[in-house]
Amino acid sequence: MKTADFDFDLPEDRIALRPADPRDSARLLVVKDGALDDRVIRDLPEFLHPGDALVFNDTRVIPARLSGVRTRPNPDTGLEGEPLTVAVEATLHHRDAPDVWSAFMKPGKRIKPGDRIRFGQEADAACDLGRLDATVTAKGDDGLITLKFDLSGPALDDAIRAVGVMPLPPYIAAKRPEDDRDRSDYQTVFAEHDGSVAAPTAGLHFTPALLDAIRARGVSTHAVTLHVGAGTFLPIKADDLADHKMHSEWGEVSPDTAAALNAVHAAGGRIVCVGTTSLRLLESATTEAGEIRPFHGDTAIFITPGYRFRAVDVLMTNFHLPKSTLFMLVSAFAGRDAMKTAYAHAIADGYRFYSYGDGSLLFRG
Repeated sequence: MKTADFDFDLPEDRIALRPADPRDSARLLVVKDGALDDRVIRDLPEFLHPGDALVFNDTRVIPARLSGVRTRPNPDTGLEGEPLTVAVEATLHHRDAPDVWSAFMKPGKRIKPGDRIRFGQEADAACDLGRLDATVTAKGDDGLITLKFDLSGPALDDAIRAVGVMPLPPYIAAKRPEDDRDRSDYQTVFAEHDGSVAAPTAGLHFTPALLDAIRARGVSTHAVTLHVGAGTFLPIKADDLADHKMHSEWGEVSPDTAAALNAVHAAGGRIVCVGTTSLRLLESATTEAGEIRPFHGDTAIFITPGYRFRAVDVLMTNFHLPKSTLFMLVSAFAGRDAMKTAYAHAIADGYRFYSYGDGSLLFRG
């Protein structure tokens, strides 16, 4: 399959820059059996059955965008000199060790192993307060740069919180700066475990009242954890999908959750995933025979049309970018023709797209 097969035209004014308020007042496009139904998020319980299971991602977004300077010893003097100091920005991607993160950096071409990075400091700053230092230890062909920080564990977490900002998606960050509202707006009601550099955005629609209504319907709720990496924002550069390499993300499905979800299927209930992140994790944890097993580790699953889903029956998700891996995933789940029709309807009818946009409820094709 070709990347161009998943392209569509999206007007710039359809990109949401702020979430709906209240969260569950956003619109919801229901796509089922070839039919489209325009609803709102708080109508979700109507489409769930007693005995179903709602699965959400309880990851918490960290302020993973760090600005600072690259310093490099002057080859003539052996000292750090102004000509070799360059402003840089890093978006953390994957924690590799208590003191090590892989990251995407700008300008990446000017970074090499051995460089020292001083985050939390401008190129012309003299004060060391609020500074976080790291050494570049590796630079991969996939664009990822490995940073070994001078701090480790909880001390590093505290420093990142102190100097970092919320990593708004580039299609929002290009239109406005991050502000204090984003610290809460870009976090789900489920958020519990620090580690994501992007929000599991379908979860942004949920409120405590909506969860109460879902549980009152006889639907059980279950948490899994997938720490979303910065790779979710990267465009596909390959013309052929077979040539695209997904970046890995760390996830966990507990033994108790796996057992509970298997029991739901055994009793005839459906597994309803909130977001593509929980879907990708459950599909990674499920055998060919359909048994969900405990999972703890990295996944780089890439779902495209032709994939046979093993665990998930219903998917709630936002509207995704053209030619993105996520639009390919929903096309695999509900059918490419159905999704092209649904997206054309959403664009024509004024639905809001992307992280802060409206939602869709997809039934497996």
